[in-house]
Amino acid sequence: MSDRHEHSHPHHHRHGPRHRLSHLLTPHSHETADKVDSALESSARGMRALWVSLAVLGVTALAQALVVVVSGSVALLGDTVHNAADALTAVPLGIAFVLGRRAATRRFTYGYGRAEDLAGLVIVLTIAASAAFAGWAAIDRLLDPRPVQHVPAVAVAALVGFAGNEWVARYRIRVGRSIGSAALVADGLHARTDGFTSLAVLLGAGGSALGWQPADPIVGLAITAAIALVLRDAAREVFRRVMDAVDPALVDRAERALTEVPGVRGVGELRLRWIGHRLRAEVAVVVDGTVTVREAHRIAVDAEHALLHAVPRLTAALVHADPEPVPGEADPHLALAHHTAA
Repeated sequence: MSDRHEHSHPHHHRHGPRHRLSHLLTPHSHETADKVDSALESSARGMRALWVSLAVLGVTALAQALVVVVSGSVALLGDTVHNAADALTAVPLGIAFVLGRRAATRRFTYGYGRAEDLAGLVIVLTIAASAAFAGWAAIDRLLDPRPVQHVPAVAVAALVGFAGNEWVARYRIRVGRSIGSAALVADGLHARTDGFTSLAVLLGAGGSALGWQPADPIVGLAITAAIALVLRDAAREVFRRVMDAVDPALVDRAERALTEVPGVRGVGELRLRWIGHRLRAEVAVVVDGTVTVREAHRIAVDAEHALLHAVPRLTAALVHADPEPVPGEADPHLALAHHTAA
């Protein structure tokens, strides 16, 4: 048998006979509402983080762009382009968060949470494009050296870039981890490296002040390398999410919670997957083969409750109760497999 419940309990429960009987007859609609409200709150926090960081990085990039025009620094140009690209990644993420609020349909039965993973792919492509542009500008300046003007302004712009990016990085990473959004965390890591590349622009400005013209394009190449490192980390994070990877510690935590449920003799196949910034679980638990259907249902309900309490950001669980094989009796799953093969 299988039981599917999508709800969460923010408080502790004591499951007496009356509660169990009522659960058999009526689903917990208030619990479903709690989970939906939590998901909507997460999306709202993600949207707020995006627009706030978009404003901060937009102002930062604009200030740097003005200095690029008057100074001709390619190191600062690379930093500015990267900051602008980082700000613009708020657009696909914002679209993803809006789509994620839409209810599931008969065609998209799991909802639209996977739009966040698609947004993560767009972010990775954006980082790659900014790295390519920054590298091209630096190589062009190495082949065609030109002096940097207004070096003090370049140094100030570099400090502004670092301050803006570091603030945005901390904000995005904190909110992303809080709501379970890999795309937002990846975007925060992107912003953090932008901050350090802004500091690298100071080295180029110092070299230019000393009259060493190659300093500026060399720093530009260093910034390109730093962007490439961010690209690697962000791509790995997004790839894992697209491939339904989860932290093994979450699987261990779920298994421990299930083994503590009275009536659960063992834990079979357990699967966890992210849909946007929400987790879903599918699990088979082994129960006494002689219990009634109602009792097996009660065990499945308790197992589901244990999962929802134990695993952070888990919003739905599908629990299947398998009877424990009686000694000397063939396993029905193996019999079915042999029948199918035949």
